[in-house]
Amino acid sequence: MTRHDEATGSRDAITAGRTTLGIELGSTNIKACLVGPEHEVLASGTHGWENELSDGRWTYSLEAVHAGLQDAYAALVADVEQRYGVRPTTYGALGVSAMMHGYLAFDADGELLVPFRTWRNTSTGPAAAKLSDLFGHNIPLRWSIAHLYQAILDDEPHVPQIASFTTLAGYVHRMLTGRHVLGVGDASGMFPIDPVTRDYDRRLLDQFRHLVAAERPGLQVEGLLPEVLPAGADAGHLTAEGAALLDPTGELRAGPVLCPPEGDAGTGMVATNAVAPRTGNISAGTSIFAMVVLEKPLTGVHHELDLVTTPAGDLVAMVHCNNGASELDAWAGVFAEFATALGHPSPADAVFEALFGAALDGETDGGGLLAYNYLAGEPITGLDQGRPLVVRTPDSRLTLANLMRTQIYGAFGTLALGMKVLHGEGVAVDTMFAHGGMFRTAGVAQRLLAAAVDAPVAVGRTASEGGAWGIAVLAAFTRAAAAEPGLTLDGYLADRVFADAELDVARPDADDVAGFAAYLERYSAGLAVERAATEAL
Repeated sequence: MTRHDEATGSRDAITAGRTTLGIELGSTNIKACLVGPEHEVLASGTHGWENELSDGRWTYSLEAVHAGLQDAYAALVADVEQRYGVRPTTYGALGVSAMMHGYLAFDADGELLVPFRTWRNTSTGPAAAKLSDLFGHNIPLRWSIAHLYQAILDDEPHVPQIASFTTLAGYVHRMLTGRHVLGVGDASGMFPIDPVTRDYDRRLLDQFRHLVAAERPGLQVEGLLPEVLPAGADAGHLTAEGAALLDPTGELRAGPVLCPPEGDAGTGMVATNAVAPRTGNISAGTSIFAMVVLEKPLTGVHHELDLVTTPAGDLVAMVHCNNGASELDAWAGVFAEFATALGHPSPADAVFEALFGAALDGETDGGGLLAYNYLAGEPITGLDQGRPLVVRTPDSRLTLANLMRTQIYGAFGTLALGMKVLHGEGVAVDTMFAHGGMFRTAGVAQRLLAAAVDAPVAVGRTASEGGAWGIAVLAAFTRAAAAEPGLTLDGYLADRVFADAELDVARPDADDVAGFAAYLERYSAGLAVERAATEAL
């Protein structure tokens, strides 16, 4: 097929509504991705945004959510028009995903009661500890139920008015469809899921109700939580109000079906075809996390590990680190400024390519340097605040190569500590699939990540598209499942989405593995320096 024929086929699919639209609200970008009938990326649009620290809490305003959605969607439409000469007015299906966890509480009129509390907040320590002990199930600081219970413990004035609470994806989905629902993967970051029923754990819901009965008589948390839906379920249809929210021009028509809204962890699993047992994926962005689909439940409770689910409801062990690539981005910005000062301004991709390329020439243990990327607190290492640091001994070798290798190692340090806990549980992984912006520079972060987790790391052509593409695929699965009862998500991905996928697989290099192990030993010992910095600064 010629390029002209491909463009004609894509244009016809767009005008006929045979495409799917995925929108993901990430930590630094809102991305819209248009996917064709063969799951190919046809166009995309992005909107950059940043969380803000307001009254000591990390948040995004709902006004920023609405404006960002509209800007990303408008950028997508402009990209479609530039590429194919048409403007989409409908889709076969669409879906929304967003960063998981956090707390969006609403009253009976749908008004937000307190500013959105994102996953990045670490102010829920007493609630998370008490719930973890009560449930016998690790409840991390960022989980929605920890935020709700902390508000109860703190006797916050808004608690008696709560009629519902949800995640960011759940909020946007409700604005588009009017339905208060969540995909099971995103719901598993609000409250523990029973892997048998693939719904909220009834026993733990009863325990929570008894716990808060004295403080908030009559509080029925199950009445506040979104309805749980598995991948493939009909999660409602785009309303006229929802269409106007996305597209104020009025060109987008109401009617398309939506898949259940999912979290970025679930869409990362889909985007990397890591939804079956013994598969895993690593998503690297503002945060970094690894997901491993379990063959059986873990034997113990570990504060380093969340138990969540795939979008189909299968049990997953999650190593979630609050701090990911933001510090790397900051260093790249410094070197971009330096290049400009020398009279050689360079685009961001070129800067990253040069810096990441230099990292491969660094000493395998980083030359005695240490880097901590802790812009925020890091629960895995017991820190409720963060201070980005570069630390070195007098006999270390400070070179560009060592600095950049150390910065990449630093982005993977906390993740590696959590993965060691999984290995101690005897969890086996055949291959880890990676996605996120860090992997745009071919072969560098991927190779060093393979050393950090001591397992093969695969990156596919959709790695930089990430969760926006993943939720578009889930939307396509919803259409397919409606036509074919019994179709499973893992079968759909394996047979129809990834059957001919090209993967670049990096296997652990023995020298890199040994070097990273030496680095991680220093990293663990140096946490005392990080802890002292949080106390002093």
